[in-house]
Amino acid sequence: MPDRALRFGANYTPARGWFHHWLDFDLDEVRADLDSIAALGLDHVRVFPLWPVFQPNRTLIRPRAVEQLVALADAAAERGLEVNVDGLQGHLSSFDFLPAWTRTWHRRNLFTDPDVVAGQQEYLRTLAAALADRPNFLGMTVGNEINQFSDAPHPDPDRITRDQAARWLERMLAACERGAPGRLHLHAEYDAAWYQDGHPFTPAQAARLGAATAVHSWVFNGTAQRHGGRGTATEQHAAYLIELSKAWALDPHRPVWLQEVGAPAPLIRPEHAARFTEATVTNALDCPDLWGVTWWCSHDVSRELADFPELEYGLGLLTNDRRTKPAGAAVARIAREWRGRAHRPPVRSTALAVDVGGEHEAPDRSVCAPGGAFFEAWAVLTARGVRPAVVLAERAEDPAHLSARGITEVLRVRDVT
Repeated sequence: MPDRALRFGANYTPARGWFHHWLDFDLDEVRADLDSIAALGLDHVRVFPLWPVFQPNRTLIRPRAVEQLVALADAAAERGLEVNVDGLQGHLSSFDFLPAWTRTWHRRNLFTDPDVVAGQQEYLRTLAAALADRPNFLGMTVGNEINQFSDAPHPDPDRITRDQAARWLERMLAACERGAPGRLHLHAEYDAAWYQDGHPFTPAQAARLGAATAVHSWVFNGTAQRHGGRGTATEQHAAYLIELSKAWALDPHRPVWLQEVGAPAPLIRPEHAARFTEATVTNALDCPDLWGVTWWCSHDVSRELADFPELEYGLGLLTNDRRTKPAGAAVARIAREWRGRAHRPPVRSTALAVDVGGEHEAPDRSVCAPGGAFFEAWAVLTARGVRPAVVLAERAEDPAHLSARGITEVLRVRDVT
């Protein structure tokens, strides 16, 4: 397998106005933000058009908004930054951003209504096509954790089946490919896809559809509450999700993108954020086939903005006035150390088998969640100094599969607990 250069980036949260900056787009402010990101030595940003701002009517994709997105990408290129674009926002930092033509009097299922789906496809195709000739355009992510609209705990979900979720993802990814052929187009879910029984978005979809697998690692999901801010399971949670995702991948070397990870206070105390950041990134780098790490987020949310959950205000690598924070310095140091180096961590030859009741539907995937038997067994092994991979129970005795991944020993949960 050819060596992959590791990527280090940030999810771009504008310092002025947060994502509402699209309503008062100021390219000079964007340039100042990108200067501060580039100064950390990062090589890419993930950016978030607000769907209702860009497509306020099903048949109106605002040309001026698309031009502003392209201007942002060009400004990033001037600073040596590549750009990934999330299309359907969707959901950001506890707020939902859905166009009026999908809600209330025009309520239609986001995933199955033919008109809505056609509108989404054209929107994603349009954004991808606008950037297709830009060398620094990495590709599209379908949306930010849009799976949260499909199931509880969302207060008003658009419920679908597993097959409907897969069909929707396939159509969205195809639209991105039509707009910009050959780019890194993928989709990204929050961890209900990996942890929540019955959730229509599944691990198999995450690990098999799109050009790479995206994982979003947030330790406020019960991990830090159970194991503490400095516990092994907490500092290894991102690495755990990376390895868990590989159990479902058909390609033994499918790239995995740690696309979101952050240090949420107060579970990670502000004075420990730099330690958590360094430990999390270092542990992720111990995983083979890692595409890169994109920290959440670039800049803090301004205290002038109301009603965010408290933890959202301080997640930035940089302050709201663009000063580097200790966590930012930690990421910058790691990025500098890895620049120009090949990523060749040792193969994880010991695997822990996970039984989720079937690889496609994964009806018992809650065993993988914090507190679940599999999660806790993996954490125990890791605390002992083992570097466990993960293999599906259905493949735990498949010599060809194990050999392709370099696995020579398979343990069961009962062997650990």
